[in-house]
Amino acid sequence: MSVSDLFTKGGPAMWPLLTLSVLSVGTVFERCWFWGRILLREREVADRILESARNDWSSAGPIASKARDQPIGRFLAAPLKLEDPDPELFRLALESAAEEELSAMRKGDKLLEAVIALSPLLGLLGTVLGLIGSLGSIRIGQLGTDATAGVTLGIGEALISTATGLVVAIGSLAFYRLFQGLVFTQAKLFRRAGNDLELLYRQLWAQRRDRPVSNGETEPTPES
Repeated sequence: MSVSDLFTKGGPAMWPLLTLSVLSVGTVFERCWFWGRILLREREVADRILESARNDWSSAGPIASKARDQPIGRFLAAPLKLEDPDPELFRLALESAAEEELSAMRKGDKLLEAVIALSPLLGLLGTVLGLIGSLGSIRIGQLGTDATAGVTLGIGEALISTATGLVVAIGSLAFYRLFQGLVFTQAKLFRRAGNDLELLYRQLWAQRRDRPVSNGETEPTPES
């Protein structure tokens, strides 16, 4: 069966299904390209920034700024660009940056959810319309005669739209779950890197606070 025959026999529901499949494929390709760029360098970038923060805190900010093409780089650069923030403000900057980056990683999820929900329903609608067309012309007196010979074939053709809708929905669901798993992995990486950076800053903050000054008093706490 050719593609043109498939669309002809599948009925009018095949065209909305084609539109949904194109949207789904486009979203999947865009997200695969997005994740491919991220996964190759993210751990290297995070480790480099944290290592710089351990050795020389002042060098961590410039290194994070150079890695702003990566979500993990933008995430860690957000609090580092602040001028002597208190630990709570430092933590707030981390949380805000993480929320923004994770939200960007979920781009396309709503579209895939819509495709997953609508495709089976459109396929079922096409099947129902096909069955109505196949059975509507049959009279009770014609049952069991040659007049009903094409009904079986018509019912088989009506099921094409249901099968197409399920294929589109299942394929979209598989990639949707994959992307959800990647976002979950990123959330764990952000949490670990953010906690490590915050701990290093709190240690630095405590050292600044307890550092004695020339008159014998402790140095005042830096203001945000």
